[in-house]
Amino acid sequence: MGKIIALANQKGGVGKTTTAINLAASLAVLEKKVLIVDADPQANATSGIGLEVRSVEKSIYECLIEGLDASDAIIKSEIEGMDIIPSHIDLVGAEIEMLNMDDREHMLKRVIEPVKDRYDYILIDCSPSLGLITVNSLSAADSVMIPVQCEYFALEGLGKLLNTIKIIQGRLNPNLEIEGFILTMYDSRLRLSNQVVEEVRKHFQQMVFDTLIQRNIKLSEAPSFGKPVVLYDAESKGAINYLNLARELVTKNEEVEV
Repeated sequence: MGKIIALANQKGGVGKTTTAINLAASLAVLEKKVLIVDADPQANATSGIGLEVRSVEKSIYECLIEGLDASDAIIKSEIEGMDIIPSHIDLVGAEIEMLNMDDREHMLKRVIEPVKDRYDYILIDCSPSLGLITVNSLSAADSVMIPVQCEYFALEGLGKLLNTIKIIQGRLNPNLEIEGFILTMYDSRLRLSNQVVEEVRKHFQQMVFDTLIQRNIKLSEAPSFGKPVVLYDAESKGAINYLNLARELVTKNEEVEV
């Protein structure tokens, strides 16, 4: 039974898509079957694994709005065991089209449900907003991972996100859990980075992953080559960080199952 994890933070530029792509690739390297659901109209996860967004004909948009089976939208990636349901710019209009639909908050859940058992992990890359598609993602998910960048305004906006999660737990998805906070863009030389790590760990304690995702040039370059960092430069800090995060996630979930 696949575990559905939404990657969410309404703040842009915190490393959501980078985490979705590289965590998925690392889980696949660890021989897990993984599906990325690109639920962001910017389609960065789609282009980041090497797909030409303009030529995508079957995307999450067709699944949500036209009732296309998820199976028909799934595309295999370069990495064995890692698939994606791509996104498309059309997704921008989907929220408006969904407004008059029945049970509009659970449409994504209905799309993913039939393919859930084929995968160990399904990662939903949410857009940097708290709109209807993000609400759908959180309603479909078993848990949510929250990337937090090690920068000055890191904690800003987290209250709003946690409040949204609380509302969704209360009204739409009582089983939604917080998988954990991931500290991204960490630079050990900066006092500020270390202060943010300290503060987030003080606030959220056990909910923060031990693995820190360090600032890494290879991690930034990889998407422009349409590759996860593990394919672009497996020796880089970024690749090693995400492999460690994947191991930590797997260990955590296997302990829960035992």
